Formats: sequence, C-alpha cells, structure tokens
Amino acid sequence: MCERAELLQALNVLLQPERFKDYSPNGLQVEGRARVGKIVSGVTASRALIEAAIGAQADTIFVHHGLFWRGQDGCVTGWMKQRLALLLAHDINLFAYHLPLDAHPMLGNNAQLGLQLGWVAQARFGEQDLGFLGQRADGLSYESAQSLVAHIQVALGRPVVLVGDQNKVIRKIAWCSGGAQGYFEAALATGADAFITGEISEPQAHYARECGVAYLACGHHASERYGAPAVATHIAAQLGLAHEFIDIDNPA
Repeated sequence: MCERAELLQALNVLLQPERFKDYSPNGLQVEGRARVGKIVSGVTASRALIEAAIGAQADTIFVHHGLFWRGQDGCVTGWMKQRLALLLAHDINLFAYHLPLDAHPMLGNNAQLGLQLGWVAQARFGEQDLGFLGQRADGLSYESAQSLVAHIQVALGRPVVLVGDQNKVIRKIAWCSGGAQGYFEAALATGADAFITGEISEPQAHYARECGVAYLACGHHASERYGAPAVATHIAAQLGLAHEFIDIDNPA
C-alpha cells in the first residue's frame, strides 16, 4: 500500500507532464481512496475497463485515454455519468497520461511499440518529439513494404492498411502510435522509407502514393496497448503495489 499522493508524485516524476502541451489533463482525473494497493492499467477509461477493474478489486486505474478532453461540453450525462458513477461509487482513482505516455523514451507507447516490433529508435521527429525514427534491431531491411505488413500483423494480431509501393525495400522506419496521421509529412522529411501509425486520413493516402513512402495504419488501440502496462508495472514495482493489465478489445 501507499498514499495516493505518493503514486501521483511517482508518475509525474517519471512522465514529466509539465513538458507537454496537451489537450487532456494529465495526472489524477478522478479522486478515489487515499491509500492504494492495486493498479489496473488499460488503454482507455471505458465503462468496460472500469467494470473489469471493479471485478479485479483494484482501487486505481491507469490509462492513456482518460475521461476529459478539450472541447467537451462539460455535461455529466449519458456515458460520462455512467463511467463517473462507477468510479465514485467504488472509490476508485483514475490516473490518465496522454502525450507524456506516448513520449517516454523507454516505457512509452512509441518506445514499447518499437520493442514489440523489434525496432531500435535512433532519433525523434515531429511536434514535441513524439515520433520515433529507427530501424530493425538486427540491422537488416525488410525486403518489401508487404513483408513489413506481414511482420506487424503477426506481432499485433490485427490487419494493417498499406498505402504506397508494396515492393519498396524498407530500411529506415518512422513511427508514432495512435492517431498520428498528421505526423506523416514530418516523417517524410526524415527520409524514412515507411511510416507506421494507428490511423490514416484521406490526404495521407495521396501523399503516400505520390511521395514513395509506405504508409501503414495498424490500428489506434493496437498501437497503444503497450505503454500503460509498461509504466504501471514499473511504478507498481517501485512502490510495492499490485498491478494487472486488462486489455478491452477495440477494432479501431
């Protein structure tokens, strides 16, 4: 067990939210018990995750996507009421870290996605240095963009959308998890052979076809499953807490 304030301090020291310009509040979003003993980590603070955490007898939830975002109308109705009612009724703390969790050089979403896919980062790119640039850890190339797709599909267990030259040899890889399609032009500027993210929007398909850089969309949720459990595992070990990762399936 530890104090909630001690957990918050440890997370802030690790993830340094003050460094980021974000559109979600980072840190403690919903206050629960003052003393904590078990963390459930997940990608999104959905009702399904909250219910699973209650079933797991957790007093704390740690996620990448919290409840509050810039531009919301602020009304506690519908799905927001349902999620908050569960958290408050069971006195559960909700911690959420958005861009700080993407960016951490070892435990963040991008670092852990690279580890999952067998890549080593050599540089950063894009706004707030969220994008990672590197290559295969073994130093080899992918013989084609299609072979890279096959590798990612096996590693992440889901289909991948590929736009661009399927036969292009891939050595230099740029990646940024989640909805980072806006980072594609910054990835092009690095000289990358391929850009991997979670989603694709209409303009990027044309850019990929015209610029000769393969664009791979492997799923927002699928690309961000790894940072939250990595951070929670680290912090739980540091503070002597129990931890369980619960992955709520999401096709997006």
